[in-house]
Amino acid sequence: MTRYAGTLPPSYFDERYAADPDPWQFQTSDYERGKYAATLAALPRDRYVSVLEIGCSIGVLTRQLASRCDALVSLDLTELALAQARVRCRDLDHVRFELAQVPGQWPAGSFDLILLSEVVYYLDADDVARLVERVRGSLVDGGDIVLVHWTGETHYPLTGDEAADSFIEGVANFLPVTHRERAEKYRLDVLHR
Repeated sequence: MTRYAGTLPPSYFDERYAADPDPWQFQTSDYERGKYAATLAALPRDRYVSVLEIGCSIGVLTRQLASRCDALVSLDLTELALAQARVRCRDLDHVRFELAQVPGQWPAGSFDLILLSEVVYYLDADDVARLVERVRGSLVDGGDIVLVHWTGETHYPLTGDEAADSFIEGVANFLPVTHRERAEKYRLDVLHR
């Protein structure tokens, strides 16, 4: 399988969602259901003030995450996914969606939880380094980061392990890992500032 050399462009995701409104089966997959439950169970706190979810897709996890926070900013880089997420979460006044491609675009504000679920491996090494700086500037003291990544073979710029390890190495001087687990098909890392 040939790997992409650079960060995947929005067009990659636009094409996927144009062909299938749920290209990764977020609504129906047992893998996704289990991973979402593990992600929420791994959150160090019951409730957060302000959460940033990067790569919200169609909003399945967003809806579940919303019950754990006072404010939630959810980003994705394709409007095709965001349109579905907005409908799914339309009754949640404290959830805001933004079209943005990180790390080049980043929302204003500070956050006590940043969720990076199956997104860092879409970036190349230079963009992971820029992502680290974005996180450094917007995660409050006492804040948490949760990384979740598929560990199977991909054609993305980084594997799940490379993505997580690269991010963890980049934030090591201000964000130690406090929890790590590995399931059959994904890894989950929690870091605390």
